[in-house]
Amino acid sequence: MTRNLATGLKMKRRDKDPMREFDRLPEELRLWLATAILPWRPGSVQRTFDKALARTRDKTSALRELDRIETRLVAKDALKIWGNSHPSGKIK
Repeated sequence: MTRNLATGLKMKRRDKDPMREFDRLPEELRLWLATAILPWRPGSVQRTFDKALARTRDKTSALRELDRIETRLVAKDALKIWGNSHPSGKIK
C-alpha cells in the first residue's frame, strides 16, 4: 500500500468510520480538527483534549494545549524528515 503522507510519526489503520467519529466530536473539537496540520484521528483528539481539560479545567486552555502538542509533533517529524536545516526542527 502506498502512502501519500511523508511522516516518521506512528500511524495506525482505522477500524472505525472516521467520519462518524468526527461527527460525534463536540463542536470546538470539530473546528480545531478541521484546521489541524496533522491528520489526527478523532478519537485521539478527544482523548488528548479530555486529558488537557482535566488538567486545565478550561476549554480554551485545553485547545491551546492541543496546539502546543501538534506544534511539538510537527517539529519532531520535521527533524526526522528534513534534519536540522528545517526551521520548525528547532522547536522543542
